[in-house]
Amino acid sequence: MGLQKFEGRLERIVDGTFSKAFRGDLHPVEIGRRLTREMDLKRRLGVHGLLAPNSFVIYLSSADFGRFESFLDALVRELEEAAREHARTEEYVFVGPVTVSVVEDPGERRGRFSIESDVHEGPAGLTAASIVLADGERIVLGADPVTIGRLPESTVVVSDPNASRRHAEIRRSGNGVVVIDLDSTNGTRVNGIPVRERTLVDGDEIVVGTTFLRFETS
Repeated sequence: MGLQKFEGRLERIVDGTFSKAFRGDLHPVEIGRRLTREMDLKRRLGVHGLLAPNSFVIYLSSADFGRFESFLDALVRELEEAAREHARTEEYVFVGPVTVSVVEDPGERRGRFSIESDVHEGPAGLTAASIVLADGERIVLGADPVTIGRLPESTVVVSDPNASRRHAEIRRSGNGVVVIDLDSTNGTRVNGIPVRERTLVDGDEIVVGTTFLRFETS
């Protein structure tokens, strides 16, 4: 299912010419399949569950790199999302943010590619955690809290009249992550439930005023 969504999103990116553009050539979904298989092959038991690689370098031939170059940034974003979706499906955990790099390898043959994967810890050894905004922007949660509100110095600035100037913050707490309402006027909700402070789990939906955010550990 994750790879079908991956292919569908990429098809929209290249204006519906996806199938024709790659007929008989290396198809991006092949890279997606290999990447998720790499996660399966290199998973191992960690402290908090099945640990999977979160850092990937993909080596393409010069010919294939040239064909992909016009939408390389979009391809990287979609491959990173495919890795996160696969981790959620298989209940893998990451110790740092997912990163994908696509590089040109003049020694690689057209239609062939290779992948190197590794486990890279996040900043200060923190486990992976991020906030996904409505437009798809991803904010990786480090040691400092993520502040949300109408103040321009907030990490997430919302121009929502239903949000307070200092509305809420999301911070590390031990091995977990919590959202804290900062005495806002209209309150903070997690999955539709008003909260003052709550430990977040993967996929939780946070609502500040009428602004939606999603918490992810993958």
